[in-house]
This record gives sequence, structure tokens and C-alpha cells, in this order.
Amino acid sequence: MEDDTGERSSFVIGLIENRAKEVGVAAFDLRSASLHLSQYIETSSSYQNTKTLLQFYEPMAIIVPPNKLAADGMVGVSQLADGFCSSTRKVIMNRGCFDDTRGAVLVKGLAAKEPSALGLDSYYKQYYLCLAAAAATIKWIEAEKGVVVINHSLLVTFNGSFDHMNIDATSVQNLEIIEPMHSSLLGTNSKKRSLFHMLKTTRTIGGTRLLRANLLQPLKDIETINTRLDCLDELMSNEQLFFGLSQALRKFPKETDRVLCHFCFKPKRVTNEVLASNNGRRNQIMISSIILLKTALDALPLLSQVQHHCWGQAFTFLYLIWYNDELVIQVLKEAKSCLLGNVYKSICENEKYTSIRNRIGEVIDEDVLHTRVPFVARTQQCFAFKAGVDGLLDMARRSFCDTSEAVHDLANKYREDFRLPNLKIPFNNRKGFYFSIPQKDIQGKLPSKFIQVMKHGNNVHCSSLELASLNARNKSAAKECWLRTAFCLEALMDAIREDVSVLTVLSEVLCLLDMMVNSFAHTISTKPVDRYTRPNFTCDGPLAIDSGRHPILESINNEFIPNGIFLSEASNMAIVMGPNMSGKSTYLQQVCLTVILAQIGCYIPARFATLRVVDRIFTRMGTMDCLESNSSTFMTEMKETAFIMQNVSSRSLIVMDELGRATSSSDGFAIAWSCCEQLLALKAYSIFATHMENLSELATMYPNVKILHFDVDVRNNRMDFKFLLKDGLRHVPHYGLMLAGVAGLPSSVVETAKKITSRIKEKEMKRMEVNYRQYQDLQLTYQVAQRLMCLKFSDQDEDSLREALQDLKESYLSGKHKDN
Repeated sequence: MEDDTGERSSFVIGLIENRAKEVGVAAFDLRSASLHLSQYIETSSSYQNTKTLLQFYEPMAIIVPPNKLAADGMVGVSQLADGFCSSTRKVIMNRGCFDDTRGAVLVKGLAAKEPSALGLDSYYKQYYLCLAAAAATIKWIEAEKGVVVINHSLLVTFNGSFDHMNIDATSVQNLEIIEPMHSSLLGTNSKKRSLFHMLKTTRTIGGTRLLRANLLQPLKDIETINTRLDCLDELMSNEQLFFGLSQALRKFPKETDRVLCHFCFKPKRVTNEVLASNNGRRNQIMISSIILLKTALDALPLLSQVQHHCWGQAFTFLYLIWYNDELVIQVLKEAKSCLLGNVYKSICENEKYTSIRNRIGEVIDEDVLHTRVPFVARTQQCFAFKAGVDGLLDMARRSFCDTSEAVHDLANKYREDFRLPNLKIPFNNRKGFYFSIPQKDIQGKLPSKFIQVMKHGNNVHCSSLELASLNARNKSAAKECWLRTAFCLEALMDAIREDVSVLTVLSEVLCLLDMMVNSFAHTISTKPVDRYTRPNFTCDGPLAIDSGRHPILESINNEFIPNGIFLSEASNMAIVMGPNMSGKSTYLQQVCLTVILAQIGCYIPARFATLRVVDRIFTRMGTMDCLESNSSTFMTEMKETAFIMQNVSSRSLIVMDELGRATSSSDGFAIAWSCCEQLLALKAYSIFATHMENLSELATMYPNVKILHFDVDVRNNRMDFKFLLKDGLRHVPHYGLMLAGVAGLPSSVVETAKKITSRIKEKEMKRMEVNYRQYQDLQLTYQVAQRLMCLKFSDQDEDSLREALQDLKESYLSGKHKDN
């Protein structure tokens, strides 16, 4: 397999659909040797669910069947690949390749777990579309890469994407989870303003990819979330464990997860043709993989062997790795959290890792370590095997050493002959050896012996005929070393492949530890004490956040004003009002990001929080035309709102910012009102931010609506924003006209506008008074029910509960008395 050394995606995705609007997705990760299968009914004519998955995977190639007219006006997955992923390679395969029967057989044979554990035996007919996509995807990968996937080596998940919280592609952009909005305007430093880049302190590529995957698809299982939070509790309370694991993880190669997947793939035939010169790159990768695996297995014992040493100030600690058993503190073995305990049992106590390490040690030299320096890496690969294992390999090594020594002798000769004491002989994989001479050492022109002269900064890069000849001989000798090493490695690779499943487990564990230790724990440890707290979860309780802060903006502004939220089944909608720039949009974003942080198993920026697990987050924020789909601002807004209304569930979280403002005031108000009524009928939690003060009338008719506002002081026709959220409605007269005046609108225009709006407002207030009197009894009854539901989830003692119930009774009777 060709390696993928960067953080770019390594997913190949197969897509297929049927006439019932069902879509099957097979996502094969070449980096971690895993297969993720999903099958679902597409509820949006614009394929919002599929777009969400494509954004999550960011595929390097999309495999689709031949294009045809899709049923019921759907655009078809082929057109979707052209439009939504225009820069991604599109592969069209015959429909015969999308064979669900063959897909089921392949998945059964390749899955690392038993088919019964995956549910394949029971549900393979239900998953026929994604199995068909899997058959085409695996066939293309094996043909494209010239490999065969090893049996029982793939990590296979069914419906994995929808076992997590679903965040659609539009919401990912609105909430700035991965990239900030308007990043092209803010410059490169703006990356620090996304949640992903704030948490991206991981040290491995696999850990970074796992962090991104968790942010895009947070957990829904409370037990798993609490397991992570328990681990984080222990890391934050046990400094020795935290810093010890952080230092131990530094010893593992950055590309460990990528390397382990190479053992899941095998060339179709190991012959002279396969090991020909044009396959030298593959052989080099295989040798490098063995060295990386050896380095990772050498570092494995350090996970449970960490020494704590005090140094410097009273509160400064330095944690070092020691090999002396008398100094070793096995902190991981004594870890109390379930997650770390399972890591110790599955990794540190598994003898198969020692067995693999011993097999490697029998043929690989002990002094060989992973390195990134090009020439050192090439040399290490040539000398990876112990001497005496293969005679032809030993001869090739001697030739490699002789030519390498001759190159350095030539450099010394040129330094003396041409009086160039600072001449250097660097190396890169493309050019081989070349000369680098400081510009200041060159008097006039370079001697004619030097060829291919090119200026590079303050240096001149060049070569010579003698160096070119030595380069060719050195490269040939290195290639022979790799070929002979590849033959010797094949037996070792087959032995390692017998235990390939434990390597997959090791990769998952290292990525998870990297995310937990180097991202979550590191981020929390850099904040002031008690700024981040552990969230609590309930099955059907409220969404309660006390003194919450925006996780991204608070790192930019130290004086960020905290605000909370309380939603429950008895009060499931909050309408937030306030002038422009008072903080409404920031607040909506803050609530969603806090929920996402909590459901990936991380602490949150709040004083206290109790959350109900959210299955989907929907957002309707921002306004702009979509020129690609010929949609105006209002049409784009309506499409997003329609998607929310068609897919919302009782456990969803919906935030809407200024719904209906892109059309006429009467139509916009009517749409906003009707959408609110639709959502009020569900148990979903909704937060509306609006300038339409008429929407506050909902609270007079529906007792499960609460009105909130952002505080602002008005002085001398100027607004002083407090950014503090308060209960109830506060009318700030003519705040839009104040801003218009600041912007330079003529004073005569502003004064006329004030007279018009005052008349409109007077009529609205009279209507609200009538509604208030009409629904007062219902409001009082519902408030009692709401208080009773809150008491249901409280942990107060019996006497406190009796006192609270008595107070509730008295307040209800006094309210009835006032009404009468």
C-alpha cells in the first residue's frame, strides 16, 4: 500500500441508491484498515444526510454506479459526487460490481470480529445496499493498489455514523466546528477560532483524525461518555499519571496508526516482477513499516512505567521515563478509571505484542530506530536486517557503504582543491546527494566542474559529473538492499499478519489516549482552576447550563460574560431577544458547542451543567445567496428550515437565528410563528433568536415558551451592551433606528420612522394584554407542572421537598387570588 503521510483523508467511499430513496455507503479507510457501512433513507431531495457523511469522511475517491435518472426528482448520487465533491476523484464501476451477496461474503471473511458480533448474520438482508457498495469499494482498492486484504484484519462497523449525534453539513459550518466562517477574510490565524483547532494539541496524526471524527459525530451512549469523563477525572486529579502518559506517548512514532494498516494488505504475488524497480517505493514503505512497528513495540512498556521526579519550584514537576525497575512506578496498572484499566489489560498485559517484538528482534538489528532525516532513514532501511541473514544483502550493503564514503571523500577533495571550506553535501530523496555552497564563499564564477548550478537563498546548489556517477551507483546499491530486504521481510510480514488484529487494537488505543491526554486533559490543564467542569447526563432531564462560556471566544477575550440556559420538557423553547450586536448569535453557538464538548467526553466551560443526550443538532444561522443552486437568501433559508422540520426528533436541539427576515415582514413573521408552533408540539429543545418582538406573544398562549433578552443600557441615544442574558421581555425602543443614525441615515428619515413604529407598537401592546388575560389560568397551572417536574430531578431531602411544595401551593393560590 502507498502511504499517506499527511493529515489528508485516506477514505475511499462507495455510494449506491435505490428507487425507495435508500442510500448505501461503504467507507474504507486505507490508513487504519477499517470499513464503515451505513444505510439510511434519504429524507432530503438535496441529499443533506449524504452530504453530511461526505463532509465527515472527506473521501479521496468516490465510487458510484453508472449515472441514470433518479426517482422522485432526486439528483442521484452520481450528480452529487460531481457537485458537492467536485475536487474528489470520481470512479464509475459497472452495476455488476455492486453485488450485495459478494459483499456479505467479503465482509464476513475480512472482519476482525465475528459476523455475529457485527449483527451481519441477522441483518445482512437489511444492509444489502451498503454491502453492495462494500463489494465495489474493496474490488476497486485491490485492483488499484495491487493488493489483497488479509482475512480477519478489517475493523468493520455497521451504521456507525448514525450511532452518534448527527450534525448536518450546514450546522458544521454555522457552528465553526472545523473551520471558522469567512476564513478567507480572517487569514491563516483564524484557524485558532474553530473548536477543532482549539483542541488540536494531539501529537499523532491518528489522534488528530479521531478528534475531528468525534467533533463531527459526538457520542450518544451515556455509558461511553461517562467512561471518558471518569478517565479525565483521574487524569486531572493525578498529575503523575497525566504527565507520565504524556511523556510516554511521545515515544511512539507519529505515524503508528498508518503503519499498522500496512500489515492488513498483501501484494497479490511476491515475484521478481512484483519486486521490480518500479515497485521500489512499495518495498521501501514495507521496510519502513517494520522499523516503525519495532519502535512502537519498544515504547509499549513505557505506558505502564513512569517515574515522577520533582525539580525546581515547589509546584513544578518533571516526569521522566526510567528503565531501572526500582525507580518505576506502574501508574497505569493502578489506574482506577475503567478506560485506563482496559488499556492496561488489553495492551500492557497482552503477550502477543512481546511475541511480535521477539520475532522482529530475531532478524532486525536492535540499533535501528525510526527517523525522518532522508539519508539517515535510507541508511537505516538498508541496514535494518542483521548481518549474515542474506549473503547478497551483505554484498549490496558493502557497495552502498563504499559509494556513500566516496561521496564524502569527493566533497573533502573539492573543499581543498577549490578552497571552499563551507561546502556541504546534503541529501534528499529526489536529487540524491548535491553540493551546497554559501554565496559569500564564491569568488567570481564557479569552476566548470560544477554543473546544474542553481541559487537557493544565500546558498548555491550544484553537482558534478563525478557526484552524478556516485549518486547513480549509490542509488542502485540502495535499491538492491531494499529488494533483498523485501525478500527477507516477506516471511516476517506473514508471521506478523497472523496477529494483525492486536495491531489494530494498539492503533485504536494510541489514538484514543492521544486525544484524551494530549487534547482534552492538556486543554483543561492550561485553563485557570475550575474554569472547566464535568457535565452530568440524564436520560430525560433538562438541558441546564449554569454560567456557560463560549469555548473559542473566551480564549480570545478574557472578560467574556458567562450566560446559562435551562430547558426542560415543561419549558422546551426559549425565545431570545435583544438589539443587534447584543450577543444573540454568539449565545446560540455557545450552547451548541458546549453540548458537543460534553458528548465527546470532555469537560465544558461552565460552572455546572446537566444535559439530556442530544441525537441531532440543527442550526439555521446566517444569510447569503447560494449562486451555485440559483437560490436567493430566502430560498436558502427555507430549504434549511424544511430540512430541520422533516428530520427533527424529540431529542434534537434546534437553534434558529432570525428566521423569516429575508422576506416580507408579514410572511416572515407568519413562517417564524408557525415553525415555533410545530416545534412546541415536540419534546425537542429549541432556541430562537429574533428581532420580531411579536413572537413574544407565544409566551402568552403557550406556557412551555420562555422569553429571554440580552441586557442593554440606553444613554443619550447610545447603547451600552452588557452581553448578559436575563429573563423576560425588555423593550428597547427604536434600537434599530439608533444604529441607523450612527450609520449616517438622515435625521429627518429617522424621526419619521420613529413616529411610524410607535403607532404600530401601540396596537401590538393592546393585543398582547388581551391574550395575557385570556390565558392567565393556563399559565399558572402550567408553571406548577413545570416546577413539579424540576423537583422530580432534584436530589433534595424530604423536608426540603415538603417546604418547596408548600411554597408552590401558596404561590399558586396567591396568583389565582390576584387574577380574581
